[in-house]
Amino acid sequence: MMSVIPGPEDLYLFHEGSLFRSYRVLGAHFTEHEGTLGVRFTVWAPHAREVRVIGDFNFWNGSSHVLRKVSTWGVWSLFVPGVKEGEYYKYEIVTAQGTLVWKADPYAFYSELKPGTASRVTSLEGYEWHDQEWQHKQQSPYAQPMNIYEVHLGTWKKKPEDQYYSYRELADELIDYVVHMGYTHVELLPLAEHPYDRSWGYQATGYYSVTSRFGTPKDFMYFVDRCHQCGIGVIMDWVPGHFVKDDHGLRHFDGQPLYEHKDPSRAEKPQWGTMSFDFSKPEVVSFLISNALFWMDMFHIDGLRVDAVASLLYLNFGKPRNEWIKNEQGGDENLEAIAFLKKLNQTVFAHYPNALMMAEDSSDWPLVTAPVHSGGLGFNYKWNMGWMNDMLRYMETDPYFRKGKHNMLTFSFMYTYSENYVLPLSHDEVVHGKKSLLNKMPGDYWQKFANLRVLFGYMMAHPGKKLLFMGGEFGQFDEWKDLEDLDWEMLTYDSHRSMHQYVHDLNHLYLQEKALWELDHRPEGFTWIDPHDRDQSIVTFIRHSNDPDDFLVAVCNFTPVTHARYRIGVPYAGEYRELFNSDTPVYGGSGQLNTGKLKTEKVEWHSQPFSLHITIPPLATVFIEPVKIRRKAIAGKRERG
Repeated sequence: MMSVIPGPEDLYLFHEGSLFRSYRVLGAHFTEHEGTLGVRFTVWAPHAREVRVIGDFNFWNGSSHVLRKVSTWGVWSLFVPGVKEGEYYKYEIVTAQGTLVWKADPYAFYSELKPGTASRVTSLEGYEWHDQEWQHKQQSPYAQPMNIYEVHLGTWKKKPEDQYYSYRELADELIDYVVHMGYTHVELLPLAEHPYDRSWGYQATGYYSVTSRFGTPKDFMYFVDRCHQCGIGVIMDWVPGHFVKDDHGLRHFDGQPLYEHKDPSRAEKPQWGTMSFDFSKPEVVSFLISNALFWMDMFHIDGLRVDAVASLLYLNFGKPRNEWIKNEQGGDENLEAIAFLKKLNQTVFAHYPNALMMAEDSSDWPLVTAPVHSGGLGFNYKWNMGWMNDMLRYMETDPYFRKGKHNMLTFSFMYTYSENYVLPLSHDEVVHGKKSLLNKMPGDYWQKFANLRVLFGYMMAHPGKKLLFMGGEFGQFDEWKDLEDLDWEMLTYDSHRSMHQYVHDLNHLYLQEKALWELDHRPEGFTWIDPHDRDQSIVTFIRHSNDPDDFLVAVCNFTPVTHARYRIGVPYAGEYRELFNSDTPVYGGSGQLNTGKLKTEKVEWHSQPFSLHITIPPLATVFIEPVKIRRKAIAGKRERG
């Protein structure tokens, strides 16, 4: 049992910004005092004149439950006997001005179901985990396959009458689907408690409270546990950049700016109507770094995708120019936030060396994925927003004009090894009038699907880990409708069903071919054959594994023109064969395939000593492999998948 008041060492570290598991000290915790069971309530409110706890246990009258200040810097605590699991509560704070505010607990582990805003007393102890084998097998991610399925739990599927699936129901239906489709990870849009559905979790009130929309904290533990038992990693979007202004949340928590900066020009996020955290306060640093570890400690989350990193790095992110401010050095950088990010990553990796810490960063900040001791921010992955923007602009261009934008297809290879990248086709690209991926594609009905197939094939061949938002795998026509579930009925139509089969087979091919991921972050994993065929909008390159004899040739054709005898250079003499072709009829293609053996000729081509002729289908990705190294049939691979 914990002590009836927080210890002085914990309080010192909290106020120093180094209590990295502050959730064990602050918040509501079951304990025993003088033989009586109850709950210790602890909260940080340095500007308060008085703090009371109100709830079911005192009929929401806090006059007899006034917390005692236990640190000079404003931590308050009280043991309340007899409080039971699941009871609702809030803090009633008397501000310095004598007004009353009612706040949810920033460290609450569970929250009242919306539209309610109270916190709930709960224990996170006692869940029996069964993911020991997964935990034992964790290793460095760089030379491993990573193909992420991004999911919004509230709209992946819904029950009749617009009811949510629970964490436990999703643990069966969603995870079985993810395994079947050949993904390695799920990435969940934020699950910290949030009041407004259409914020998708990016505007939180309860950073330690997994949303009650889908069940209890232990239900979510079950979800993660089953992911791990099925070999699926779990990444969660995490939002340290801003929080909502709702009255029960963090804003003006004790009547004055506390979690946010006291200077409104630094506190406000005008672009989103939210508040920025004040990273100069050590207690805020303790709160946030503890929160990152909390999801890994208590819920076995494998990693965090840190949202909107650019909004942390720059003081003037999203602000009109007439409102710009400078730091003490005269620059635009948010020096405290940069120090926070470095400390965050150092701390996470000290406790979880193989964790995934992914920066969703739209800026050109250098060394995002370099270690802190080498001058970097310390993340181990960064979303490649440049690749995503270039590729979607390129794909939206009529194929006739793509030759004029060929650099958009090839430019990413110039910097692909400057960071450890994830290639994202995320929810942000298929909402708010941006159209679905399929509907971005030009051309007639057949060409739309063919364009999407070649995009996915090119993405799988490109160095970097992969991410696709739900619905893209079967070519949803409508953009993401964030209040409805996906258009699963599309799978009754041949073209969508064929696209679904294509993504399934492409994913399983990726899992089984080390050349597509083992050297993702090392230049020796990639060799150009020909980046220059802009007139025909074709690129050809090689992906290598650690085994020098293990490689794949990728050929991508971004026009609807078939090339019957297209010569490509290859590094070795011998026989090759087509391993995979997005133009296969079962995928909805036209059937322009390379059957049988492809024999090299001693004709130098594309700066390679040998060459061979292949058929390049319209709007298609083709993978070629050397026969004498691999003789497995792709059909057999699909069966094993």
